[in-house]
Amino acid sequence: MTPPGPASSGFLERRFQLSRHGTSVNREIIAGCTTFAAMAYILVVNPQILKDAGMPQAAVVTATALAAAGASLLMAFLANFPLALAPGMGINAFFAYTVCLTMGVPWQSALALVFVNGCIFLLLSVTGMRERIVNALPNSLKAAVCAGVGLFIGFIGLKNGGLVVGHPHTFVTLGDISNPSVALFGVGVLLTCVLVARGTPAAIIISMAVITVIGFFLPDGKGGNITQMPTSILSLPASIEPTFLKLDFTFLLKEPAKALPVILTLLLVDLFDNIGTLIGVTKRAGLMDKNGHVPGLPRALTADSLAAILSSLLGTSTVVSYIESATGVQAGGRTGLTSVVVAVLFLLALFLTPLILMIPGVAVAPAWWWWASSCLKA
Repeated sequence: MTPPGPASSGFLERRFQLSRHGTSVNREIIAGCTTFAAMAYILVVNPQILKDAGMPQAAVVTATALAAAGASLLMAFLANFPLALAPGMGINAFFAYTVCLTMGVPWQSALALVFVNGCIFLLLSVTGMRERIVNALPNSLKAAVCAGVGLFIGFIGLKNGGLVVGHPHTFVTLGDISNPSVALFGVGVLLTCVLVARGTPAAIIISMAVITVIGFFLPDGKGGNITQMPTSILSLPASIEPTFLKLDFTFLLKEPAKALPVILTLLLVDLFDNIGTLIGVTKRAGLMDKNGHVPGLPRALTADSLAAILSSLLGTSTVVSYIESATGVQAGGRTGLTSVVVAVLFLLALFLTPLILMIPGVAVAPAWWWWASSCLKA
């Protein structure tokens, strides 16, 4: 294949083999920007989810960006795949609402379980057991896990949008649809659906931005507006100290019978999520041969296993490969340079932390619905 443009003859060409993959530096940069735009919503959504588990939101913003950047760099330099990684949707909800809130596990202990999951994940990857386990499971079970996670995420989105609320007899009931924030949530869902259906680049981010701006003019019922103006737009990244290396293994040691099922659940979701994304994106990028084999797949599996360990050390739920990487592949990304660009953009986004924290929950909730629908379609 002839490259679409002049490729660098220096370090980038040697490291990422751009000419061999029929790409160029410019095309890889565009692809990286496209992928980042499609998945940047995680910088807003993940901290809002983990905040409900008692974790400091500003520190989680930093942890999310650093975990995404570090994991994407691992994928770039170990496997040279155009795959970006970040804390996984579904796993973060399970972490916050099931493990921490329902089971009463402190978030520090939950991070320890994520760390153990990552270590097992790495062991399964380097020994080749990971692929064998996934291949041995029926497709119906894989689809059921994905659909179940999607329904769970969709319900949490309804709750955070205020459309459903708790009820002492029926457990849940319809929320106050006359409340401006609930109406704004409905607008957000509709807008997100329209933008995604039209294939609009960065549809989720655009929807969040529009709903956030509208929130400046709508009351929240508590004497203020739904969206509050931040004190600044740019700032230095929030300190990661409140979450960094805060793992606590007490729960695992004292109650292994409760901890082990959690680790198993994390492991299964991790397995399905990463393998499905890896296969889907590499096939679209033309990295899969005619026999369905992906050269370098073991290195990619090792990279996302190390990423899972990294996420627990930084202070966030498990990092996984993102299906949104397919948007960058569609834009021409073929090598790990795409993932390097994504990593750089995540690091630059840290200086926009005040804007990220300004976005209200009602603007984030529609993103949950979009992600849930993608799970159910899968």
